[in-house]
Amino acid sequence: MPLLDVKNLTKHFGGLTAVSHVNITLDENELVGLIGPNGAGKTTLFNLLTGVYVPSEGDVLFTVEGKEHRLNGMKPYKIADMGLSRTFQNIRLFKDLTVMDNVLIAMNSKVHNGLFSSVLRLPKFYKNDEKMREKARELLAIFDLDKKVNTLAKNLPYGEQRRLEIVRALATEPKLLFLDEPAAGMNPQETAELTQLIRKIQREFGLTIILIEHDMSLVMEVCERIYVLEYGQVIAHGTPTEIKNNPRVIQAYLGGEI
Repeated sequence: MPLLDVKNLTKHFGGLTAVSHVNITLDENELVGLIGPNGAGKTTLFNLLTGVYVPSEGDVLFTVEGKEHRLNGMKPYKIADMGLSRTFQNIRLFKDLTVMDNVLIAMNSKVHNGLFSSVLRLPKFYKNDEKMREKARELLAIFDLDKKVNTLAKNLPYGEQRRLEIVRALATEPKLLFLDEPAAGMNPQETAELTQLIRKIQREFGLTIILIEHDMSLVMEVCERIYVLEYGQVIAHGTPTEIKNNPRVIQAYLGGEI
């Protein structure tokens, strides 16, 4: 049974079909790419899988501890609670909060202090708070952000804001991580560092990762399988080598070469 099973997923916006009969499967511990030209429906597909949009047709099935759950119509926060987390194409940090607070907010869904403990600041509250901060520092250290815990998110350089968004997603303890153009706006050195970082977090956290990315060198280097979208439909699926040599992909998206 796959971790995520997407069956005939379709989304209509009035007379426009943004995603049409998409079928995707993701197994545990895979790193899968989703590519396609601008307007192909990639981010719309992510929004359907994470509860931002409700599908017009089809099913999104997610397996937790051997039990399959239908995600259609579930609120995004409930989907996140089940173990699906994401970053966004346009960075959506809490920019006027510190680096630490951005991570702690994400962790709160996994901590249950109770009303009285929280209001009266009982020992349980402080114990849980210190555990959260310690874990947040450990996550931030992996991304070289542990020296900036008190920096406002808006004052971080662009590349570090991207990394903080990934840390915040990881803080929800996901089983499946969606990365929406994580290298967007990065320079070549930052992209190379991110490539190694994506591999590291998949290995160390035992995650399944699916990423949207326009940087083909990153996609071809880290992904085990790749899906290609065009006009909301999957036109190809295979290994990086198969995608690189697929005539339909070359014609529709890659302009003759990768």
